[in-house]
Amino acid sequence: MKIVLGFSGGVDSSVSAVLLKRAGHEVHGLYLDIAGEAARESAISTAEQISIPLEVRNISEELEQHVCRPFVNAYLSGETPNPCILCNPAVKFKNLLDHADRIGAECVATGHYARTENGMLLKGRPANDQSYMLCRLTKEQVARTIFPLGSFEKAEVRKLAEDMKLSTAHKPDSMEICFIPDKDYISWLRSRAEVPGEGDFVFHGEVVGRHEGIYRYTVGQRRPGLYQERKLYISKIHADTNQIELALWEELFQSEVHARDFNWICTRPDGDIRAQVRCRHTKWEMPFCTVTPEDSGVNILCDTPVRAPAAGQSAVLYAGDRVLGGGFID
Repeated sequence: MKIVLGFSGGVDSSVSAVLLKRAGHEVHGLYLDIAGEAARESAISTAEQISIPLEVRNISEELEQHVCRPFVNAYLSGETPNPCILCNPAVKFKNLLDHADRIGAECVATGHYARTENGMLLKGRPANDQSYMLCRLTKEQVARTIFPLGSFEKAEVRKLAEDMKLSTAHKPDSMEICFIPDKDYISWLRSRAEVPGEGDFVFHGEVVGRHEGIYRYTVGQRRPGLYQERKLYISKIHADTNQIELALWEELFQSEVHARDFNWICTRPDGDIRAQVRCRHTKWEMPFCTVTPEDSGVNILCDTPVRAPAAGQSAVLYAGDRVLGGGFID
């Protein structure tokens, strides 16, 4: 089978390429370039080592439209966005499938730690599961995607790379936010937009200090220092008033979460369903819940309260290992 592989030149994509070739597939790599010469040349060199053809496509404009601008707007609105969740359906997998259609490939593949089976998106192994990041893929995208690393953990993949004598075996993992190479998202935001200035920290209706700008904070984050000998945490960010509400640790937990613009990967249910929910990219907090579908979103009532669900992050529903879909927390 002819397969288009999203190829970054890192250990995950290079091991994926070898595994697919060993399974008898014809692998064509696609490097999605955002104007980084060193990374691009490294990917080209690794593709030559593995002996797969590699096409380089500049995606800077698409990334700007679908990821960077929404990322800025979300932070200025007091939300905490996840850029990978925005990028995967609108940029990464769209480009992979477009290239597959052009060259007559049946499927696409990436080095994500997840699985697909009979049109379903499933969790990967617990230690490295990345299914949360894929919650906004369409049913059509999932149906044409293969994840060669779905049954592996990262340590096993690095060992495979060593056994395969790949130059990427000990290459560092890729950055969390690829378009902010120095990881300083605060400076990046300030270079892109007029950011709001200082404002009030408010605890139980009382002003207890000043913050340096709402874009510097996220819900659940601890405020430095103590107030009356107690730790305080960010509980709400109000862009309209430039205020940040604080709360005690025990006040961060919520049983009810609403998610807008919900993307169903399964058949949309007609009524309430039981599921599990993950409200951030963690491995330990997935309470059972009752989900009520609404016009374009869902209301989620958790059996056990979740800690500090943050506006802009994704609430992702699971039925066992299966990903049902995901939406943006209000």
